Amino acid sequence: MNKNRNLLRLLAALLAIVVIAAACGDDSGDAAEPAPTTTAATATEDTTAPAANDMAEEAEEEGGRLAAVVARGELNCGVNATLPGFGNIDADGNNTGFDVDFCRVVAAAVLGDADAVSYTPLDSTQRFPTLQAGEIDVLIRNTTWTASRDGNEQANFMFTTFYDGQGFMVHGDSSIQSVEDMSNASICVLQGTTTLLNLNAVFGDRGIPFTAVEFQSNDELQPAFVAGQCEVWTTDSSGLAAFSATLGIPTRILSDIISKEPLGPVVADGDTEWAQVVNWATMATVQAEEYGITSSNISSFADTEDSNIRRFLGLEIEGEVTEFGLGIPDDFASQIISQVGNYGEIYERNLAPLGLERERNALWTDGGLMYVPPFR
Repeated sequence: MNKNRNLLRLLAALLAIVVIAAACGDDSGDAAEPAPTTTAATATEDTTAPAANDMAEEAEEEGGRLAAVVARGELNCGVNATLPGFGNIDADGNNTGFDVDFCRVVAAAVLGDADAVSYTPLDSTQRFPTLQAGEIDVLIRNTTWTASRDGNEQANFMFTTFYDGQGFMVHGDSSIQSVEDMSNASICVLQGTTTLLNLNAVFGDRGIPFTAVEFQSNDELQPAFVAGQCEVWTTDSSGLAAFSATLGIPTRILSDIISKEPLGPVVADGDTEWAQVVNWATMATVQAEEYGITSSNISSFADTEDSNIRRFLGLEIEGEVTEFGLGIPDDFASQIISQVGNYGEIYERNLAPLGLERERNALWTDGGLMYVPPFR
């Protein structure tokens, strides 16, 4: 906690310097370029944003990405904006979805405000360069964890939030029943994805000729499939379910699954503290579901005598609160649950409406793969 107090003092000092420097600049007689015509609101944004960014950069140099996010007061999260259920833009222009909610989870843990998020929509070819450039703090965008990405993309993959697999969708009147029926078929697929790599590998190994019809984004691929430019659409099976529910035409999702696709948050290599924060914030949603703590009943646990739950929620045990040493408030799990919900709530809100059953994504106590280390 002393580290956080020192960081706050540093930020306050930097802000004071910025204010003084701005005042001196106004009093000087130096000539300046004519200011563009703008509204007062725009002028305020143009003059304060650089100062905030400068402070965040200074903070990151002193204390890493966590310090930068705290100084900025906002989480920069890379997301999908074209995948229903996971990352999409609703009718009111808001980012919504399963992955988007995990951006909110991290913001709630670090900043105490789940809405303190700036979303950066990224297609499959932009995501890793944007992360590597430091333009986002975390990438939460249906991105598969693979060895080559871990090694070549300067990426550090966190806890898997969704276990998926690559599948295939065809038009309702198609005669295709399985992968073996796809000889010489035209297959819609996104560029720069493990989907394309898997497609080439599996079909090559099986000696099945096909034509890949590649697109950069789902906004381009979707109308092409609807128009019949390709006979098959391949991507994660969850994505196929999402699009099938919204296309407005008869479709069939085949039973073939040709890969393992573990999806979850990704941060840049080289900052262990930030990686730990993102990881434990994400895992807190699963632990909350295991404990049966939801956004609607969390207040009822204030008087619980279960020491494990009290520790998890940042409540006192014999007059003391457990310090996890993660550099964020010790009640971060309480903030996450009360503002966003537990894993089950996030799943039900975003993916259940698409007909996606929990299956592998159920808690380990229910036969699924959702299992997290202890919060102690």
